[in-house]
Amino acid sequence: MGYWILIGGIALVSWLVSNQLKQKFKKYSQVHLRNGMSGKEIAEKMLADNGITDVEVISVKGQLTDHYNPANKTVNLSESVYAQRNAAAAAVAAHECGHAVQHAQAYSALKMRSALVPVVSVTSGMSQWLVIGGLILGAAAGAGFGYYIAIAGLVFMGFATLFSFITLPVEYDASNRALAWLKGKNMLTPEEYKGSEDALKWAARTYLVAAIGALASLLYWAMQVFGGRD
Repeated sequence: MGYWILIGGIALVSWLVSNQLKQKFKKYSQVHLRNGMSGKEIAEKMLADNGITDVEVISVKGQLTDHYNPANKTVNLSESVYAQRNAAAAAVAAHECGHAVQHAQAYSALKMRSALVPVVSVTSGMSQWLVIGGLILGAAAGAGFGYYIAIAGLVFMGFATLFSFITLPVEYDASNRALAWLKGKNMLTPEEYKGSEDALKWAARTYLVAAIGALASLLYWAMQVFGGRD
């Protein structure tokens, strides 16, 4: 019961932050750029201003599906961001280019996160089941086999938690790079900049909630495994 209360609470906070983020992007999508540039054009200019010539800006389907892919060096912008000419589109486009700049400059936190991607992709889906299976086999009572299975699950869960926390400086740094460039190059009016800044702050909070949720889940299961032991 305690676990479901924890998960429910985290899910509620996550939903509230995500909903607020969507409302912010909807609001700032109505703040049209005076310079008339689209998200694609914003992205291409930021890349060029940072001396990056080997990254392509492309359009992908979906909403809030924007991301930078270091494997093929592409800035992937959702259809609305790619074509639209507003403060929200400018914020997202510049943020994703912030990741491209991180990649070009070998930003340490990004390198760490990239190194963890293959590990987390394998371990995250099975971590909780290993812990539960270990508990069923008697981990909390100190039974050897079940205990070691549960420990393996906690280690796997720890990788996912570490990944979530390493993501925080990566995302915050990308936003800071984006905002510094938008302001330094006078790409936006004060009103437009304020909207872009607010949108990126709410986007960053979604990663913060995810990290807190991952840590809370890890601590909960760790207590289940170790709490029943003498």
